Amino acid sequence: MSEHVFNTYETAWCPGCGNFSILDCLKGALEDLKKDPHDVLIAAGIGQAAKIPQYISVNSFCGLHGRAVPPAVAAKMVNQKLTVIIDSGDGDSYGEGGNHFIHNIRRNVDIAHFIHDNQVYGLTKGQASPTSDEGAITDIQVDGSQNIPFNPVLMAISAGAGFVARSFSGNPLHLKEMMKRAIKFKGYALVDILQPCVSFNKVNTFAWYKQRVYELDQTHDAANRLVAMERSMEFGDRIPIGVLYERQQPTYHEKHNVLKNEQVLVGRRNDPALIERYLQELV
Repeated sequence: MSEHVFNTYETAWCPGCGNFSILDCLKGALEDLKKDPHDVLIAAGIGQAAKIPQYISVNSFCGLHGRAVPPAVAAKMVNQKLTVIIDSGDGDSYGEGGNHFIHNIRRNVDIAHFIHDNQVYGLTKGQASPTSDEGAITDIQVDGSQNIPFNPVLMAISAGAGFVARSFSGNPLHLKEMMKRAIKFKGYALVDILQPCVSFNKVNTFAWYKQRVYELDQTHDAANRLVAMERSMEFGDRIPIGVLYERQQPTYHEKHNVLKNEQVLVGRRNDPALIERYLQELV
């Protein structure tokens, strides 16, 4: 694989944005895992984080707001050999895409889901997102957000995800390791990435996180679901980062009678006349 495979492009992000670190970590993770560009698909919806596929030389899908999961799942279903990654933001994945997020956990399709969690809608000028702190003041929520913050890692563990991790864009060595472990995990894998927004979130800054995040060590039992749920609810003066929960379980492909035996579309010859007939029937 060429050392220049994962190219660098001029980006549209603000100076100091955590997205730069996340992009570098993603490139590094794919290079460390020796992934060739044609063997990787990165899907995203809409948002500042969702621009990631435009800045890395792999197969990409940029869709509608909140709709990154369906095409990613479809691609993996028809080509099991493809490394499929969703890389998007908290508004895209937890807000507009919330139902897709929850129900792909239940399906357990083998994809890695990296979510830039900056607690605001960065592309549309800083409205409160699902993960915004209660009381967070924005230009829209001038009296502060009245909503209880969504806890994505707790939701993922309780919904049955087999791999749930949290990391921080200000700790690139840790983040790259979490990405690599998620990509290698057989099944749905979530990495919630704490990513300060330097333009619209003046509370949860790099310094704020640096004072609070701590790495889980060997004493944490990642196989214990209840322990993992307890750690996932720790968010305040101390915030744990690392693999909160990991448990291998049958993937969607392994349980599906057709998918486990063959590639559904890849390698098949299609009859153009038959396809044309079906299209005419739909008109």
